[in-house]
Amino acid sequence: MKLPLLRFLAPIAGLVIFLAALGFAIKNTGLVTLHYYLGVAWQAPLVVVLFAVFVLGAVAGVAASFSYVYRQRREILSLKRERRSRIRTKSEE
Repeated sequence: MKLPLLRFLAPIAGLVIFLAALGFAIKNTGLVTLHYYLGVAWQAPLVVVLFAVFVLGAVAGVAASFSYVYRQRREILSLKRERRSRIRTKSEE
């Protein structure tokens, strides 16, 4: 019973989030200046800067989770090997 409701609500929620983000982007078109070291500066609309920071944060989060996922995969492979060896020794007895 939940699945049909989610199929209906998910696109509506996505549309609401998209419209909120679009409204935010339209309201925040003013230029901001980011100053770096050695006198380097970058001017862009506020929404572009926020989107770039969001993307960089998402990339950093995914990169940080790679070690955890890699560790889990190694552990799963180790457990599968151990299980196979136990099954072989049990079948040989």
